[in-house]
Amino acid sequence: MADEEPKPLTYIPETILKKRKQSEDWAIRRRQQLEERKWRSMQDRKLDFKRAEQYVKEYRSKELDLIQMKHRGKRKRPAVATPKSKLLFVIRIQGKTDIHPKTRKILHLLKLRRIFSGVFIKANDGVTRMLQRVEPYITYGYPTVKSVTELVHKKGYAKIEQQRVPLTDNNIIEQELGKYGIICIEDIVHEIASVGPHFKEVTSFLWPFKLNKPEGGLQGKKKVYKEGGDTGNREDHINDLIVKMN
Repeated sequence: MADEEPKPLTYIPETILKKRKQSEDWAIRRRQQLEERKWRSMQDRKLDFKRAEQYVKEYRSKELDLIQMKHRGKRKRPAVATPKSKLLFVIRIQGKTDIHPKTRKILHLLKLRRIFSGVFIKANDGVTRMLQRVEPYITYGYPTVKSVTELVHKKGYAKIEQQRVPLTDNNIIEQELGKYGIICIEDIVHEIASVGPHFKEVTSFLWPFKLNKPEGGLQGKKKVYKEGGDTGNREDHINDLIVKMN
């Protein structure tokens, strides 16, 4: 039997081969795009679910905070004892997103807009009620003259035209407070420590103190200090906390 002659290969034009290759590449890219779109869609759904959970948790926390704030405001208090000092130093130690707008407003009225910020306040009935309403987010007590001195010298800044200006020049103090007879840092310390007649003007002149996170941190408990927590009135023990945060 004679060998059969090999059939010639079918000639395919180069343009057709290029188009076929382009079609295959396009199909691969299209499949990859569909897979990526499907993956992104799944991730978006997961993210939406997580964000929804987060918002629900945040809303519930704010509502719970409002209820607790109202309860604290209505709580029957024993006769208020005469404080050891008219001077209070108040530090905000908690509260970022889980606080109700009414609570946040009180904190802002106290000039405590940031965590670990502190202010000097003159004790009175109105202030006591405000502190009681935001008690889970603050701690306070009676600062000594030494604590006042060290805070003003180390962390003292003036608020001039909404700018934070370091107290490095007594001329700044004299320009702003000279009309009250206050011309230097020591005058500021004395006016605060003695809760003098121009206490309001001096504390308004000062920027809220930006304190450091205390060494070892806080317990993170909203229980009052006397019950083993972080918040509320520490009385004279506020000075120990000031040392750690100054």
